Amino acid sequence: MTQSTSTYADLLSAQVGHEFAASHQYVAIAVWADGQDLPQLAGRFYQHSLGERNHAMMMVQYMLDRDIPTVIPAVPAPQVEFDGPVAALALALEQEKEVTRQIEALFQAARAENDPLGEQFMLWFLREQVEEVANMNTLVTIAERADNDWFRIEEYLARETDASTNTGTPPAVAGGAV
Repeated sequence: MTQSTSTYADLLSAQVGHEFAASHQYVAIAVWADGQDLPQLAGRFYQHSLGERNHAMMMVQYMLDRDIPTVIPAVPAPQVEFDGPVAALALALEQEKEVTRQIEALFQAARAENDPLGEQFMLWFLREQVEEVANMNTLVTIAERADNDWFRIEEYLARETDASTNTGTPPAVAGGAV
């Protein structure tokens, strides 16, 4: 039996959907947090949602620039209910880990296809994922330490910035970044 493998273009098209799904999930987490009167956590996830949307649109722009057929895939409905901040943040952490695996597969597919432009494009996303996983892991740890005192999460988020350390020039965003 032959194992089918996806091309770099196929994986990139699918990744556009994964990025939009991540954006959608982060809006759902933000709305849940807003409903729990956690404005700092909500604000963080509203911002993360925009970042994920921008990632999708960076990929769209790249595909347009390289004449890769560009289709915007459907996204699944997000999880909207959580037992508390730890559950919401743990879901976000697992999502970031999955996106990291997807980005690694994209890089490997570009390499296997001898596509140096594809490899180069994915490098920025690989650096970004290291940062995203680390930041989300920290938030999970803070939430676990806070236990039922959710205000401690709010205090942490109000005190700490979510500044990116990915100093590479980000790819262009189709339609402009938001």
